[in-house]
Amino acid sequence: MKKNKKDVFIKTIDKHKKIIYKIVNSYCLNKEDRKDLEQEIIIQLWNSFDKYYSNYKYSTWMYRIALNVAISFYRKEKKWSIKNDFYNEESIFKVEEDSSEIASELDYHLKLLQEFIYNLNELNKALMLLYLEEKSYEEISEILGITKTNVATKISRIKIKLKKEFKNI
Repeated sequence: MKKNKKDVFIKTIDKHKKIIYKIVNSYCLNKEDRKDLEQEIIIQLWNSFDKYYSNYKYSTWMYRIALNVAISFYRKEKKWSIKNDFYNEESIFKVEEDSSEIASELDYHLKLLQEFIYNLNELNKALMLLYLEEKSYEEISEILGITKTNVATKISRIKIKLKKEFKNI
């Protein structure tokens, strides 16, 4: 018996929900904004579900749609509230609580990295999210619709900028 569209969609979303979680947490600091963006991404995924091409992996298809929705959402909502403590429990970067000095330093560097990524423009933010997900340059190229050479160049420039940021601290 063939599964209906709704069941397949729910199973697909459940399997790849981390994609949505990471994007929502990278583009929104405010909890309410994260909820709104998550809902908007899921609506757009549902609306596009019939247009999915099997020559793409579901994860690639989801990243492409979710990032496009997040970028549009981000542009519409420039006046999000920013908390003093950038790092929160729903952060995409989690560090196990540990009282050791190493964990504390790692926690601090992860906070800085997350803040750095948040302050990038929409395209560079998407690039870094995909890069940190260990996507290949080819996959990033497919998801974002830019050339592999452009992906490599932009990531290299972001890395140089990040190194400078960390040296200045």
